[in-house]
Amino acid sequence: MNDSATSAMAREVRRRWRDREAPDGDFIVFADGSLTVMDLLRMQPPDRLDDPRAESWHWTEALRATEWSTDNWVEVDSALATHTYEGSRAWAGESAQHGSIGWVALTRDDDESTLEWLAVSAWSNPFHEVTLDGTAVTAGSTSGRIWTFPRNAPQKVMITNDPAYPGRRR
Repeated sequence: MNDSATSAMAREVRRRWRDREAPDGDFIVFADGSLTVMDLLRMQPPDRLDDPRAESWHWTEALRATEWSTDNWVEVDSALATHTYEGSRAWAGESAQHGSIGWVALTRDDDESTLEWLAVSAWSNPFHEVTLDGTAVTAGSTSGRIWTFPRNAPQKVMITNDPAYPGRRR
């Protein structure tokens, strides 16, 4: 990528990805330097308030920024799973800075793992498995949820229960 043709934010995102760092919180960072602030909502039907299996999770887009800054970065070096598909690679992992932080990334499958986007959730728990196809990156978290990120619009993620997840969620 030609540095003179990219924004300062894009260069910063690329540098931080090479250092395996991401903004701390609930965000999706894009290769063009933009950032989407996400909000995790957990909803339960009134008749099943004490049943975590009845929860529906929604990670919704709250704000999109082309210029932003933060002093709080977390490491995203602990990759627990990767999967390649037609020149792209999906990554999934955890941040060692806190047990609830999980991350998912889509990159090119090249020598630099050139970033397309990186999603970080402070409340997802680690992502321990990932698959990639022509339309989506699908990641399973240790909290028993499956997150399906559309490749070209990861902010439109769908979160569902993992039917193979054993036991009760808390």
